Amino acid sequence: MKINDLDPLMPYQPKENRYESMKFRRCGKSGLDLPLISLGLWHNFGHSDDFRNARSILRTAFDLGITHFDLANNYGPPYGAAEENFGRIFHKDFKPLRDELLISSKAGWDMWPGPYGNFGSKKYLVASLDQSLRRMGLDYVDIFYHHRPDPDTPLEETMAALDLIVRQGKALYVGISQYNAADTARASKLLKDMGTPCLIHQPRYSMMDRWVEEGLLDVLDTEGIGAIAFSPLEQGILTNKYLKGFPEDSRAVRDGRYLQTDKITPELLSTVEQLNALAENRGQSLAQMAIAWLLKDPRITSVLVGVSKAEQLKDNVNSLQALDFSEQELKKIEELLQA
Repeated sequence: MKINDLDPLMPYQPKENRYESMKFRRCGKSGLDLPLISLGLWHNFGHSDDFRNARSILRTAFDLGITHFDLANNYGPPYGAAEENFGRIFHKDFKPLRDELLISSKAGWDMWPGPYGNFGSKKYLVASLDQSLRRMGLDYVDIFYHHRPDPDTPLEETMAALDLIVRQGKALYVGISQYNAADTARASKLLKDMGTPCLIHQPRYSMMDRWVEEGLLDVLDTEGIGAIAFSPLEQGILTNKYLKGFPEDSRAVRDGRYLQTDKITPELLSTVEQLNALAENRGQSLAQMAIAWLLKDPRITSVLVGVSKAEQLKDNVNSLQALDFSEQELKKIEELLQA
């Protein structure tokens, strides 16, 4: 990251009215409220990114009432870079505000070489969180997730590791990500039996990626588990970004790991164009409508957005001004998505 220790940004003074534009929703059957919009640091916080821009994004987020910052051990590049850079910004700008923040991290994907740096063993999860806390300069995280299911480690061991982490005081709450409905129900029971309820599930979910509707959302509702949806804009497809070609600063051009240009077909663009027209009729951008569409379901506690510019956050938060859909709008959206 292009770091300048004499960063020209002025000392941070958060806006006094920062909570006026944000809405909050209770996370499952817990005492915790989450902002309807949360900020993910998956992209744009690595060592190759601009430190001043990253700092501006975080400041803008908090000024808009976004209190939840979401990380993972391997966010970067390189692995660990996002946590390191977040830690620098936290200590510059947010340390006195720690009790107003929800900071989460995760482990479950590859992090370091050898048999102990991946998946879901107690060895890996405990060591990984210790490393994350050192990188960020924190005593604890508010939420710690197991980042993905591990088919080769007993679920009992993975959930016992999460329970241990809470009892050690390294996390206040625990959650899981990308677990299917059946494994989520099993994980929830195990954690409840240990006295550490599963607070939240972080699934990939958007208008164009609906797998959570096949049982998972019902399990979350039954078990009293919150949900925070990531990739709500389908890596930028559910915006007007690609309607006139491929911008040089777009994710499809800059980083083909998560979105390939050949996936953005004429048929897909036709659907996006019609969705965009529907959003305009609602007085929203397509991105705003896509976020509002997720939040229409009360089982979705929060939507996790990632941005490359602070201005995009303001657009995202403005989606909260129109969360209601008419039956005709919902029917039209389904027709377009199934065409």
